[in-house]
Amino acid sequence: MPSELPKEKTVTVTDNADGRSWDLPKVEGELGAPGFDVRSLYSAGHLLTYDPGFASTGSCLSRITYIDGEKGVLLHRGYPIDQLAEHSDFMEVCYLLLDGDLPSPAAKAEFESAITYHTMLHEQIANFYRGFRRDAHPMAIMVGVVGALSAFYHDSTDIRDPWQRTIASHRLIAKMPTIAAWAYKYHTGQPFMYPRNNLTYAENFLQMTFSVPCEDFKVNPVLARAMDRIFILHADHEQNASTSTVRIAGSSGANPFACIAAGIASLWGPAHGGANEAVLMMLNEIGHKDRIPEFIKRAKDRDDPFRLMGFGHRVYKNYDPRAKVMQKSCYEVLEALGLQDPLLELAMELERIALEDEYFVDHKLFPNVDFYSGIILKAMGFPTSMFTVLFAVARTVGWIAQWKEMIEDPDQRISRPRQVYIGEPERAYVPLESRG
Repeated sequence: MPSELPKEKTVTVTDNADGRSWDLPKVEGELGAPGFDVRSLYSAGHLLTYDPGFASTGSCLSRITYIDGEKGVLLHRGYPIDQLAEHSDFMEVCYLLLDGDLPSPAAKAEFESAITYHTMLHEQIANFYRGFRRDAHPMAIMVGVVGALSAFYHDSTDIRDPWQRTIASHRLIAKMPTIAAWAYKYHTGQPFMYPRNNLTYAENFLQMTFSVPCEDFKVNPVLARAMDRIFILHADHEQNASTSTVRIAGSSGANPFACIAAGIASLWGPAHGGANEAVLMMLNEIGHKDRIPEFIKRAKDRDDPFRLMGFGHRVYKNYDPRAKVMQKSCYEVLEALGLQDPLLELAMELERIALEDEYFVDHKLFPNVDFYSGIILKAMGFPTSMFTVLFAVARTVGWIAQWKEMIEDPDQRISRPRQVYIGEPERAYVPLESRG
């Protein structure tokens, strides 16, 4: 520890067993809580930090996304998420996350062109799809196909080459909607639909998902805008499980396609990407508006395992800023489609009652982004098996931005967490014939 480091810029760690202490340098960011650098703690004191779930551990320095869960703030490169969702579009947000700032009109047009002309998949990939069982889950297909991209695009797997990193980034963002739409088509037994260069990112995804060759398909602009907002709101969310997975995989030098496939696999877990599907399962369990008070009472009971899915968030202790935008889109979609779905009416009534209940307000259990996104996607015609797939399409740009930042970090090392061993002490091997 440099002796000239001011005391207020250090944190002192003391081992009360023997009185030893170490002054560790503080790490202060632009916003949020400061940290302290523990990298020297093991070599200096033979001590490890222990933090299951990494709730109090900063794994990296990042310029991409900032979250203040207490105040309900989410910033991408400094820009509030509600402003981006209201005034921007997904392609501009992609550029922002990757480049660090908003593009000029010319830069945006160039970026959109690069994405548009990378949306097609190698034709042999269609044969790869046919290797899956017809009833394969779309997320299983996503993990396999994205991982296989490195077998088709050898010219963009050298992570040491900035040009190849850029091409791989563009390819992944561009091809993910095609891969996702084809996963849906394969799952439903319909023919694959190809991307069209005259459509926007969201329009293209809806066209490839819901159109068929035997008739013309016109994209509803309200649904396209809602889809674009869903992509924006899920584009990045700091060091969540799937993003951390991408960074850990990337730290080994793995190619970007393998890293994103690892992120998709992590996202597939129901505790991460499956929350909006759980919301609809909960609504089906409630069944009717008359039963809402019964389930509200159960949700308040600590001894009852039932919980209101889509309410509250591990990070946000205030209203999820993404939920406010998603709520607005939800009402717009339902109005545009003129739907009278009992399940959707049930969801709206549940939202109203919960927001007026002192228990949920006092405990800051507000509807989160997953509560509304599940309702929107159901209204648009997506089966629940596609919900996490759409999450993966949106989050790909965040994964790539985080992967790119990690690769370009001069302090980057292969991730290698330590453990506190609680197993048996060293013991001698007993031959088989000597064991009773």
